[in-house]
Amino acid sequence: MTQEAVKEASFYERLSHRGVSRRDFLKFCGSTAAVLGMSSAMVPTIATKIAGAAESGLTPALWIHGGACTGCSESIAQATYPNVADIVLDILSLQAQETVQMATGEYVEQAQEACYEANKGAYIMIFEGAVMTGLDGNTLRVAGQPLTEHLKKICAGAAAVVAVGSCAVDGGWTRAYPNPAGGMGIGEWMAQEGIGTPCVNLPGCPVNPEEIVAVVVQALICGDLTQVVASLDEFGRPKYLYGSTIHDNCPRRGHFENGEFVYTFGSPEEGKAWCLYPLGCKGPQTYRRCPMIRWNNSVSWCVDSGGPCIGCANWNWVDNNAPFRGRVRQVGKGVIGGPGGVSPVTAASVVGGVVAVALVAHGFGMKAAGRIGKNPTMKTETMKEYDRKRLKKEAK
Repeated sequence: MTQEAVKEASFYERLSHRGVSRRDFLKFCGSTAAVLGMSSAMVPTIATKIAGAAESGLTPALWIHGGACTGCSESIAQATYPNVADIVLDILSLQAQETVQMATGEYVEQAQEACYEANKGAYIMIFEGAVMTGLDGNTLRVAGQPLTEHLKKICAGAAAVVAVGSCAVDGGWTRAYPNPAGGMGIGEWMAQEGIGTPCVNLPGCPVNPEEIVAVVVQALICGDLTQVVASLDEFGRPKYLYGSTIHDNCPRRGHFENGEFVYTFGSPEEGKAWCLYPLGCKGPQTYRRCPMIRWNNSVSWCVDSGGPCIGCANWNWVDNNAPFRGRVRQVGKGVIGGPGGVSPVTAASVVGGVVAVALVAHGFGMKAAGRIGKNPTMKTETMKEYDRKRLKKEAK
């Protein structure tokens, strides 16, 4: 048996002790390949890379918390079978994670300092929660100092920072107006401090475990984080995770196209699983792959559970998307998926605040994309009568 085979066998043996079979692991690799936009032919490569990384030396990592509800940690800790910890913790060596670790006080600080000194420039810093800058950083103190003082050292010494969840990306809930604690995203804060460490943004409330796994596996396949960073979009997000909107892949999109909407919860239309756009669904302006990745072992996600998308992956989503059960009426920084973005759907909803206007904008988008107009048998759908009545009613 080759050395590689021995390493791989011992890795599968360890997984078996944790209740994860080889078949389950390969299924996990298959879902990861799908998230990365790769074909099933890459499954053996992903499996080999993970097994090799687990045996050749774990990548040191520090999981640091800012102002947070620990929802992202909970999302990962309670991920379903195979447990993400069974996979990721065989790749990363977490030196600190306040939510789940047993160590407290000075022992935690010693562990972080040891990781920093031994792996400077090589460890990954995973950051959850917002950077709290209010009162000169004293709104959140750790070990007798503002957290910001700790972050200056830890961020500067990291190979890369992975911001997990919307709070870490842009401040999330803590940044909501009037933001007295000065909550902001780790990338924005590092830019202000002149810290040039690359930052990978994974917005969402909370982050999906498979999104973190995808970034780690991508780094393994590429050999390091350099190509991972090079493949990010203009907002620091992996393109394969945030390159399409919820609306693009929503199973209810056909009802949107046909003008079939739910206006009231508990109505017959809701029972038919019609489109939830009138009830505040932010799917058309939210860039994330929730319909594809889903949650709870790919069982369901927000819209499948009967609730409209509230756009938790948008920049400054709490302010820009409120009220969550109403149509978006604000156009400004961060409405779509980053600073300055505006879409026809959002602009239309601002003008009228009704579904009928959004349908018109959607029709223009379809025509621009060549889906209608070139074929003489295809015509833009006329406004439904009930939408026409609703438009008149809301205009009064």
